[in-house]
Amino acid sequence: MTLSARPIVVIPARLAATRLPDKPLADIHGEPMIVHVWRRAMEAGIGPVLVAAGDPPIVAAVERAGGMAVLTDPDLPRGSDRVWAALRAFDPDGRHDAVVNVQGDLPTIEAALIRRALEPLAEPAVDIATLAAVIIRPEERTNPNVVKAVAPFADGIRVARALYFTRATAPSGDGPLYHHIGLYAFRRAALERFVALPQGVLERRESLEQLRALEAGMRIDVALVDTVPLGVDTPEDLDRARAMLAPGRARQTP
Repeated sequence: MTLSARPIVVIPARLAATRLPDKPLADIHGEPMIVHVWRRAMEAGIGPVLVAAGDPPIVAAVERAGGMAVLTDPDLPRGSDRVWAALRAFDPDGRHDAVVNVQGDLPTIEAALIRRALEPLAEPAVDIATLAAVIIRPEERTNPNVVKAVAPFADGIRVARALYFTRATAPSGDGPLYHHIGLYAFRRAALERFVALPQGVLERRESLEQLRALEAGMRIDVALVDTVPLGVDTPEDLDRARAMLAPGRARQTP
């Protein structure tokens, strides 16, 4: 079993956001947030990093920093659609056999987590890989905004097959619950298949895109990690990110 030989990281980003308008361009110590995400992805060192931008100002910001960006249709409904559109435009010949989808609102993400997302693809039967961490805060166990990955992590097991993802408190009974981290590594063929699938019944019910893949019989494996990266969705989150990335201060985990 071997990892992908030619992975690429693609970061989807667009300006439309309800709670934090123009979020990718939010200033964090003199640089737009999307540039901080791009830098974290570059630090991972797994391959080229491409921003799939829904708006020209995002392309301009990334290119000013020395990065690569592709302008995609602003009406694409989901980040995975934007990733696939950018990948086809950037690599029409299919040289890159796996793609890591890193969300554009994770300016403090550790490079090690991006690398870790690729590891489950060492198993040839896996179509999609993702991450989860043990829930520590009791209030997160019942918070529907904290998506739970249901996977059989026995003692000492750090990669397990996803059986389900849910906003409910699951599974029941004694034992840990796992906070799903929305970072995915797709085999290229799996991403192509995924974006062509119709929306699933459970996907609509839970508003969780990954359930479409499970309904279609695709295999998702989950790698267990120790930290949950800070996702910036509100002005308060942005303040936390600015504090964590303050110049001269060691980078912190949320």
